[in-house]
Amino acid sequence: MINRSDRIKAIIYAILAAVFYAINVPCSKALLSNVAPTYMASFLYIGAGIGVGIMYLFHFQKESKTERLTRNDLPYTVGMVLLDILAPILLMMGISIGSAANASLLGNFEIVATTLIAFLIFHEKISWRLWVAIMLVTVSSIILSFAGQDSLNFSMGSLLVIGATICWGLENNCTRNISGKSTYQIVTIKGLCSGIGSFVIATVLRETFPSIKNIVMILTLGYVAYGLSIFTYIRAQKTLGAAKTSAYYAIAPFVGVLLSFIFLKEQITTTFVIALLIMVAGTAVIVYETLLHNHKHMHVHVITHTHDGYTHTHVIEHSHGHDHLINDGKHGHAHSMSELEGDLKHSK
Repeated sequence: MINRSDRIKAIIYAILAAVFYAINVPCSKALLSNVAPTYMASFLYIGAGIGVGIMYLFHFQKESKTERLTRNDLPYTVGMVLLDILAPILLMMGISIGSAANASLLGNFEIVATTLIAFLIFHEKISWRLWVAIMLVTVSSIILSFAGQDSLNFSMGSLLVIGATICWGLENNCTRNISGKSTYQIVTIKGLCSGIGSFVIATVLRETFPSIKNIVMILTLGYVAYGLSIFTYIRAQKTLGAAKTSAYYAIAPFVGVLLSFIFLKEQITTTFVIALLIMVAGTAVIVYETLLHNHKHMHVHVITHTHDGYTHTHVIEHSHGHDHLINDGKHGHAHSMSELEGDLKHSK
């Protein structure tokens, strides 16, 4: 069982992961006034790759060979890298011409993209609550995408950000197929390869090369917003599990919005407030679905029986999730048991 201090530490890690990532949009918005979007995306990922790569040097000896990527993982790895080249470029372009607050809030559309792709391509089941959440997040994203209250024209900045979230939704579904392998290796490859790919594109486009001062700031931001965010996310995931960690991580867009208003002095409009409330409702449903509806229970059974004249006591532990609840509060479930301890007590 997980003790209280470990759980609190894991929750802190999950919140830190969200905060680390949340600073990406407002800080990038500030830097984009002096840096071209593609170079910005390039050095952000290179910063993450270098930072986590250095951490990987200290972890490398602790890994077994089975944890490392193999030739069979190549298609998903290539897909991950290509999508991670395109997504941050679209995001940086969107931020450069649009509102940082809008871009932060639109980050939650990644949940919709990831879920729908998993449903359509990998045939994963989606509960009715999650469909409601998808609808709310989508409505909020549409509102945020309008250029103005009196205009039917869509904001190009918001559309570019949505394009980035769709790319990351595809990337999430590629990464899920190699998620059992070394996270350090995946993040290092993702950061360096995607960053170098963006660097090549920026050079071909003949964007203005940033100053050394700006490069250092972007590399640092990339290490914190991407590298450390992923690292603390993994630490949280080890204790809380993937579902609960992702629920805490859902606060990231709202932290980004708050930072945008405080540091960039962006204006709060009526349209934004409406979209924000709808997005909060959608995120609340997602968090409820993740933390409460799909929770797991751990049970320990002590079974005593007599065999060949001896009394044996076995301690058996199992866990199960709630796929649904029946009206009377009772529920049925299948047990997957593993014997933890056997023949503990023997008496003649």
